[in-house]
Amino acid sequence: MAGASSKTNPPRARKRVEAETNTLKRARDGSAFTKCEACNKDVPVVLIDMHSCSLDSKIRMSLESQVVEKVADVKKPVERKRAAPADRKERKGKKERKSKDPKAPKRPPTAFFLFMDDFRKEYKETHPDSKSVSMVAKEGGEKWKSMTDEERKPYVDKAAELKAEYEKVKEKLNEQNEEEEKEEIEESEKEEE
Repeated sequence: MAGASSKTNPPRARKRVEAETNTLKRARDGSAFTKCEACNKDVPVVLIDMHSCSLDSKIRMSLESQVVEKVADVKKPVERKRAAPADRKERKGKKERKSKDPKAPKRPPTAFFLFMDDFRKEYKETHPDSKSVSMVAKEGGEKWKSMTDEERKPYVDKAAELKAEYEKVKEKLNEQNEEEEKEEIEESEKEEE
């Protein structure tokens, strides 16, 4: 594995023992050791409880007077709050999309797409053997980027005109739909009476 995941084994808080240096020895990683007087062995201060020596209690008492333990600051992984499970009955299925109105007008093309219509015709005339759609699109995009605002102006103007027409048609359609809905509501109210 290239990189270890931080989710598998979170970092453990290390204990750092602070005491006089003449009574403790330090390892390279900073852990503290003390000398057991009975067996003359170096005993890790953190694991002094597991040391099986008859003078264990004496060592512990002498260390407690000298040593203060503090936990080093280590980032703890943040646990995510989980939402309370909802009842099955309360859950709804996927949200239903609004059905697309078949009468709705098609959105107008942007200036770039109007340019691409012209560019495709030009490109096919100059490169009749080229069938690659991606090459046409790539070269068209490069040409569009290199064009100045003045060169783009006819396409931008045409796109603005088409958008204005689209907005007018859309407004008319919305008005018609609202009228139809009102008529349906009135009919349903008459049927209920």
